[in-house]
Amino acid sequence: MDYLLLILGLAVLILGGDLLVKGASGIALKLNIDSMVVGLTVVSLGTSAPELIVSIKSALNGNPDIAMGNVVGSNIANLGLVLAITAIVFPIAVNRKALRIDWPVMVFFAALAFIFGLDNLITRFEGSVLLVTLVVYVYMILQRGKSHADTEASHIEIDTDAEKESMMKLILFLLGGMVALYLGSEWFLDGAIDIGRSFNLSESVIGVTIVAFGTSAPELTASVIAAYRKETDIALGNLLGSNIFNIGAVLGTTSIISPLVIDAKIMNIDILWMLGIAVILFPLMVFKKKLSLLSGIILFSLYCFFIYSQIPN
Repeated sequence: MDYLLLILGLAVLILGGDLLVKGASGIALKLNIDSMVVGLTVVSLGTSAPELIVSIKSALNGNPDIAMGNVVGSNIANLGLVLAITAIVFPIAVNRKALRIDWPVMVFFAALAFIFGLDNLITRFEGSVLLVTLVVYVYMILQRGKSHADTEASHIEIDTDAEKESMMKLILFLLGGMVALYLGSEWFLDGAIDIGRSFNLSESVIGVTIVAFGTSAPELTASVIAAYRKETDIALGNLLGSNIFNIGAVLGTTSIISPLVIDAKIMNIDILWMLGIAVILFPLMVFKKKLSLLSGIILFSLYCFFIYSQIPN
């Protein structure tokens, strides 16, 4: 039954990813909004919904290790697994704004989470700071989206079939994709967590590996499908934005609801991996201004080392 849930969840995730990307790219085209902005906001928020739901449930159920491990592990998986696979399959052109603005903001949020967690506790006040900082960032990129200086370049490869759909249909695609991603991730997680517990893994290890992989599945499907549709701005923006949302929205909201006590292993090992992979991403993005096969292999190798470090001795 657990394996059936895994397969069913994955199938629904793929469907949801396709609908989400089609709706988001179509709306971007109709409203003349930069695709990178859509990826950083709408798509990122939609694919981060599983992390938010799982983390809140974990915190309320008295399992803070899973909540914190989910966010940290998902951010590692988004870059080391999702971005790696996407880059290996479909080379991703790097938007200059991603280098100058979005990557530094992602690293800033990661560093903020690390600083707040030094006392092994993220308080309601610190969670509020994360959430408010995210709101300011979203406002800034929405303002940035009003500038159409790069609109022509960002829409050169957009699938013109989206333009033929009505706005209402595109919105339904978007909402339907989010619902499918949520349901798919829930089924995927139910199967994955039960399988993990059958191997007697600790909650913190389950959080940063199985749960993180499960909640990153929407990012994986949405990013690969976006790259396949040649929406590379949405693919990259989705992952950078998702990492930002995971800390600002997921960690912020969860700690406001219930202050998070952080396991020492997460602070001493896992969160350093999250920071390290985020920093390593920068030179890979700068190199030839694109992420392709070599970059993907490097990121994926780092993720494999991380997973290996989680295996009990």
